[in-house]
Amino acid sequence: MKLLAWAVLGLGLWAAGAGAAWGQAAPPPPTVELKQNYPNPFNPATTIPFSLGGELFANGHRPKVSLKVYNVLAQLVAVPILQGSGAALDELELGCGNPVGCDYTAYWDGKVLNTDREAASGVYLYQLVVDGWRFTKKMIIVK
Repeated sequence: MKLLAWAVLGLGLWAAGAGAAWGQAAPPPPTVELKQNYPNPFNPATTIPFSLGGELFANGHRPKVSLKVYNVLAQLVAVPILQGSGAALDELELGCGNPVGCDYTAYWDGKVLNTDREAASGVYLYQLVVDGWRFTKKMIIVK
């Protein structure tokens, strides 16, 4: 079962590159930096910083951004919020006034999605999706 879950989570990585036709180079990934959450390990809450390069905002484009937390079985656990806006990072269109790019910070209170229950101790994956490009890191909750 665990092998299947990892295969499903990894499928998004494979599918992102599958759109290029044979003989054509895939466009380079955008300049995105998903940084390590802090503190790590954490209990009960954590902050997840990330930055988006200026080319993502060229010609007034507003990239669609999602950030989700998964357990090791690839089950959705949480959708952190964007600090400063309070909006859940689920297909959120972000703007940036700086031609070089912008830094953002997400916050997760350590609770399971749509409950008041705290997530169990263990390893979790957080995945940032920017216009279909996926970036993943891991974090640890210690009680």
